[in-house]
Amino acid sequence: MEEVREAGQSSDHPSMAKLKPVRAPFLGVEELSKWPLYRATITEFVATLLFLYVTVATVVGYSHQSDPNAFPDSQCGGVGVEGIAWAFGGMIFILVYCTAGISGGHINPAVTFGLLVGRKVPLIRAIFYMVDQMLGAICGVGLVKGFQKSLFNRYGGGANFVHEGYSRGTALGAEIVGTFVLVYTVFSATDEKRRARDSHVPILAPLPIGFSVFVVHLATIPITGTGINPARSFGAAVIYNKDKPWDDQWIFWVGPFIGAAIAAIYHEYVLRASALKALGSFKWSSFKTDS
Repeated sequence: MEEVREAGQSSDHPSMAKLKPVRAPFLGVEELSKWPLYRATITEFVATLLFLYVTVATVVGYSHQSDPNAFPDSQCGGVGVEGIAWAFGGMIFILVYCTAGISGGHINPAVTFGLLVGRKVPLIRAIFYMVDQMLGAICGVGLVKGFQKSLFNRYGGGANFVHEGYSRGTALGAEIVGTFVLVYTVFSATDEKRRARDSHVPILAPLPIGFSVFVVHLATIPITGTGINPARSFGAAVIYNKDKPWDDQWIFWVGPFIGAAIAAIYHEYVLRASALKALGSFKWSSFKTDS
């Protein structure tokens, strides 16, 4: 989701095929003295706060509406799993659309980590983003608890944990694959060559990213409640603060970070063959020097 700057070529430019991927500096120390970094981190904080408030409130509300003890005669079971999935995917679509031009619209430490591995963001910016994403998540879930404390505590606070009938290995695998789908979609939707060739790609980018979150939730809500976002899992665990979410918390960090790294490597160094191109360029330069 990180905003990528093209080299100025239009889709009919003859050298478009030679467009090189933009590589961020490793550290990015020079950004520390510039306002855009702090504006972007504030944006990530607010976006993650809004994301967690709406989605966790949806989870708690559905749990209440579908509780037969609370509504014994109700014919409606609430929004259902599909509604929860739509809440997560829809909020990502909205927030990426709103924030992509400012911060890149990460709203997820796993996405930030994947873009760091793919050299789309420098390390210092990535650290700032992750810290603000965590703080935003805690505040967003805190708002849910503040507005409906009894329901929040009664229905688990939207916290992620390994559900009954599934092993931790299964949950870890679900988090790895689910995050791979998300981060691979992010890289594909923001690919430099596609953006240069097709002018509609930057406009539509939030749609496939949000939709990937939706479909992953459909597949993994029964297993873990769906993490694929360490900030989402961490914020709920901090505010709910019960043993089970903390015991399983490592799954919602290790899985997403592994999935994000694999997606970044697959897209940047396999599909785009950045490593092979760099190696080939090095060999050709060495050959010319030797000759």
